[in-house]
Amino acid sequence: MLKNIKDSTLIHEEKRTLKWFLVLFFAISILYEVFYYFIIPGFVQDKQVGMPSSFGYTLYILIFLLTGLSYYIYSKRDITKIKYIVVLGYIALMCINEIIVHIKNPSLTGGGNIVEIFLIVFSPIFVSESFFLVVSGSIILKYALVGIIIQDIIVLLIPSLMVILIASIAYLLLKRILGYVEGIKGSYNKQLEGIVKGIIATLELKDPYTRGHSERVAYYALSLAKELDIYSEDELEAFYYACLLHDIGKIHIPDRILMKPDKLTKEEFEIIKTHPAVGAEAVEKVEVLSDSLNVILSHHERWDGNGYPHGLKGKDIPLAARITAIADAFDAMTSTRSYREALSTETAYQRILEGQGTQFDPDLIHKFKVVFPEWIELKKKSNRSTSYEPAPPQEEYFQ
Repeated sequence: MLKNIKDSTLIHEEKRTLKWFLVLFFAISILYEVFYYFIIPGFVQDKQVGMPSSFGYTLYILIFLLTGLSYYIYSKRDITKIKYIVVLGYIALMCINEIIVHIKNPSLTGGGNIVEIFLIVFSPIFVSESFFLVVSGSIILKYALVGIIIQDIIVLLIPSLMVILIASIAYLLLKRILGYVEGIKGSYNKQLEGIVKGIIATLELKDPYTRGHSERVAYYALSLAKELDIYSEDELEAFYYACLLHDIGKIHIPDRILMKPDKLTKEEFEIIKTHPAVGAEAVEKVEVLSDSLNVILSHHERWDGNGYPHGLKGKDIPLAARITAIADAFDAMTSTRSYREALSTETAYQRILEGQGTQFDPDLIHKFKVVFPEWIELKKKSNRSTSYEPAPPQEEYFQ
């Protein structure tokens, strides 16, 4: 869930981490080379100062260009790519440099520098296992290429073993951080679910005919969404919470209309039709639901364009809303109302099939057939857990 929160605070933290990572990376890179090739030879060892190859100077021209590229990408706010570009660019340049140095100075043994240690040790601060593996793997690959090209087993083995040792320690640190993040994430999700269900309970107090409806619709819709196999776990979580709140706009509907036992008038039904827009507006600033807001806004749109609030047609209706529409209709038909008994699951199944291409997305109906046995089981469990579970759509009275 946290991955879906486009919170300015989280973005700011990522940018701040990246900024300090880049500052330290470039500072250590330059200071290390100056200290190792200029200060120590000139003031400690009384040797000739300078880079061991002319490419070394070209290398730092390219690193400065890499710095400029990083700043440009940072200014464009595409911050996720910067760390990969900088790290992979630097390692590629160092690979070329070390090959040239060893070819010109065959007596040299070993390889690597403190910058690579910095990259491995500090990569866990991004709390990204993929970034850590890219950093560690590319450094090990660099030593493998250098060792193979110059045919020096020492260059291949010793630095690689050191990298593996340091990377193992850093990986343990990363897993510990990820464990804390998962713990916080789980706690956050439980609190959010509690808040959402508290809101639903408030709606159910206003309209007893909604009791259990929101949770059943959320479970039906979630199973259908999973069957599509296109959503990530975080997207499914956000979708689930949006489904729970799909009828939240009915809080705005007057009780005399919402709980009317008779058929709605045209004017009353027009008021009922405002609940998707009202609900979407009510939660639009809840950033965790921002990507699934269309579930609330468009779950009463129809495939043939005769739905509401905007009369969207076909694939102009967001996919998540099309999924929810099927789940919402199925639960409405299989739930007891003040004016009729619940329809059987088989009857509801047939009516859903009859609605393909008119009310429902025909492509989704094929997936609905697959998950229908699961929906029957969910319905049975719901019936066992609650003795009386009415469901809402008063609008069905008018239709």
